[in-house]
Amino acid sequence: MKITDIKAIYPKYKQPLAGWRPHLWQIVVRVESDSGVVGYGYGGGGEAALPIINGHWRDLLIGQELNAIGDIAAVWDVLYQASLPYGRKGVAIMALSGVDLALWDLLGRAEGMPVSTLLGGRDREQIRAYATGTDSQWYAELGFTAHKLPVRWQDERDYDATAQLVAQARAALGPDAQLMLDCYMSWDADVTRRMAAHLASYNLYWFEDVVTPDQLAAQAALRADIGPVLLAGGEHEFTHYGFREIAQANALDIWQPDITWCGGITAGLRIVDLAQQVGAQVIPHRGGEVWGLHLIAATECVDLAEVLPGTRAAQPDPLWLNEPPVVDGVIIVPDTPGFGVVLNEDYV
Repeated sequence: MKITDIKAIYPKYKQPLAGWRPHLWQIVVRVESDSGVVGYGYGGGGEAALPIINGHWRDLLIGQELNAIGDIAAVWDVLYQASLPYGRKGVAIMALSGVDLALWDLLGRAEGMPVSTLLGGRDREQIRAYATGTDSQWYAELGFTAHKLPVRWQDERDYDATAQLVAQARAALGPDAQLMLDCYMSWDADVTRRMAAHLASYNLYWFEDVVTPDQLAAQAALRADIGPVLLAGGEHEFTHYGFREIAQANALDIWQPDITWCGGITAGLRIVDLAQQVGAQVIPHRGGEVWGLHLIAATECVDLAEVLPGTRAAQPDPLWLNEPPVVDGVIIVPDTPGFGVVLNEDYV
């Protein structure tokens, strides 16, 4: 089977996007083959990623053989090397993620098997899900047994405000639920240590992205000071090369690559292998989406997948159809070929 065409688009999202997302959010990648089979992938980088795929990489991809997973890894290496002058991290690797995932989907559809089977088979048929967001009571009603709260530092009042949020979540989900905090790079070392002491009675699982991803030494120094809370991060890191720097610095207990940003399944496999070598846990960012779900099901990732349900009153934005739902706090891994989802044409 050979690649005959590739095209990336920026979907027509219905719901307003905030921050950097209006121009740089998720893209869709479509890969065609001479067998007639088509694969779809989900990448990042928004409008800025489109000329990379539709321009520079298109000529490199057309005619490439795709008959085994080794062929996908070979294509990954070609595109990474070709984009070194402007790539290595950021938008180029977000674009590469979409291409890589489309190739995995294409091969799975051609072989008539889910991506998790291509990866060697599943270690589990269902994955425990955790809800990220602010509607703790609703998540409890939906059956979640794990929940991550977004918290952003503003001033000294946030110590008590955060404690109040955590207390409400603990009351809603019960004493045995796993609770985590996503700080989105808004804390510093002193705030992190003080928060660990201030919140000690709530038995939190991890603090995520307490500082910026480049502050590896600072994160390494914090790990011993905030136990038993673990330090998590990595959604803004790219490829196994970036995670090798995290490993060398001994910076994080939990690695959180986003499979639609870090370089796709191919990079995800290399990151998981590296984590196994150094004893780190891997819990992919947004792992409840099918792109990370298949990796969790077939590898040594922790049995925990992030979903973002929003709030009870929020309107969904269903770009992909047939995404497996969360039922009683778990997600059943799809057994349909490829990733098992269909693009919603209303967004094209």
